[in-house]
Amino acid sequence: MIELKSKHATVGIDAGELVSFVVDGHEFIHQKGSPGWRSSDTEMFPIIGPTNEADFRVEVPKGEAIQDQHGLLREMEYELQSQTGDSAAFVKQYQAETPIKNSKFPDKSSESDLIWPYNFRFEKSFSLQDKTLEITFTISGEKGMPFMLGYHPAFKLHSNDPTITANQKEISLDEVLAVGSRALQVQNCTSITLKDAKEITIKTEGFSHFMCWTEVRNMVCIEPISFYPYTVNQEDLHLGFQKLGGEKAIYKVLFIVF
Repeated sequence: MIELKSKHATVGIDAGELVSFVVDGHEFIHQKGSPGWRSSDTEMFPIIGPTNEADFRVEVPKGEAIQDQHGLLREMEYELQSQTGDSAAFVKQYQAETPIKNSKFPDKSSESDLIWPYNFRFEKSFSLQDKTLEITFTISGEKGMPFMLGYHPAFKLHSNDPTITANQKEISLDEVLAVGSRALQVQNCTSITLKDAKEITIKTEGFSHFMCWTEVRNMVCIEPISFYPYTVNQEDLHLGFQKLGGEKAIYKVLFIVF
């Protein structure tokens, strides 16, 4: 476990996973073992969304990739690259066509291994400054590689009536619950505020949208995404791809507590 500290905040990181963000004694991150979700954060890459109705195949310029829900990155392990008192950086590297064991097999998937036909390097770094946590994702690899990116943090809820403010509109927890597993789409948005016992604002750079998901009342996931997958059929997920240019693609998420 890695701990980052500032005057008012502490951050806990377990093998690249954000497991705690405490500001002035208040825990903002959903805790493993609590109802709702087995994780506290993860990344969705190189695809976002389910693939089961497309026989777990996603169309790419090099043919077809075998991908389960939200891609193969979350099945890989991070390696620690650097660490200071207020920062840490991790990396995952993938060699094209390398089979990655699928944790959903055999109970929830017919595919035992996931395969992507491109090399890539995925870096995740944390930087804590006072009451602000900045998380940066840096993607490098083959020029022209298609990809989507989503960040999937879960926030612990302390009150009975939290609200989410986005694009000057309020979203209730009941509205998120009503959408179910598809997750509530928040289009064209780069800043969301979760108003609970304490407030936290999630600001992004590089991402275009959010989606919000929960199936319980004690947590909510507020997820920056490059593409909302339910705008197309699963067979057409490739329509949501961006392409990697000649330089690294950089995305940022800031958790800000005032």
